[in-house]
Amino acid sequence: MQVGLEGRVALVTGGGRGIGAATARLLAEAGARVVVAARSADEIEAVAQEIRRTGASAEAAVCDVSDPEAVARLRATAEARFGAVDILVANAGIASSAPLSRVELAEWNRLFAVNATGPFLCAQAFVPGMVARRWGRILHIASIAGRTGAPYIAAYASTKHALVGLTRSLAAELADKGITVNALCPGYVDTPMTDHSVDRIVARAGVTAETAREKLVAANPQRRLITAEEVAFLVVMLCDERARGVNGQTLGIDGGGFLG
Repeated sequence: MQVGLEGRVALVTGGGRGIGAATARLLAEAGARVVVAARSADEIEAVAQEIRRTGASAEAAVCDVSDPEAVARLRATAEARFGAVDILVANAGIASSAPLSRVELAEWNRLFAVNATGPFLCAQAFVPGMVARRWGRILHIASIAGRTGAPYIAAYASTKHALVGLTRSLAAELADKGITVNALCPGYVDTPMTDHSVDRIVARAGVTAETAREKLVAANPQRRLITAEEVAFLVVMLCDERARGVNGQTLGIDGGGFLG
């Protein structure tokens, strides 16, 4: 079965590496013209060039999704290059961990600005065009932390629960307008963000990096880290016209780590 996205324009935030880069590549492979957005110009340009070398169309656009003016510029760049955006993958995210007593308000606000306000601003920017065309796909890359909780991640988990709430509310609001909105909730993925999680465990617990990584692997009943390509695959599948009945869902990609 092939997913055909020819003629569609996709935008991926946090597209310079990890899940975002894998998603940009797979959307392009399915035929979409892709705007790769993130704060790192070098990373997104490398991804865009890789896509263009395959003969597909891609544009790199620097953007801090927590900045309303930057998101407005992102929309202008995308529309000037490829036209109106049909597919929005809100993947940009940051993480940190600390006991509640050590979570500074500034850090709480920093995580919410990127992980929750960013997708909200992107939705405000791109949903009107989708409504006008009566077709759109919005994919929020959340986390297993958006379906449950764990020690030391009160701030991070709260941002992902907020993102799930945004997903469900937008799905209900836009269901009769040809737009679907879903959240993907991966477990630990083999990406630089998980590498940072390993570093934090090493620093906090005084264990080796190998032991720390084994702890994360053990959270998946399949005893492995999820790959970025697995998440990207589900994103692309949900963009297909045959997936239009899937709306307002939080879809786990965690090997069965959360059953509910």
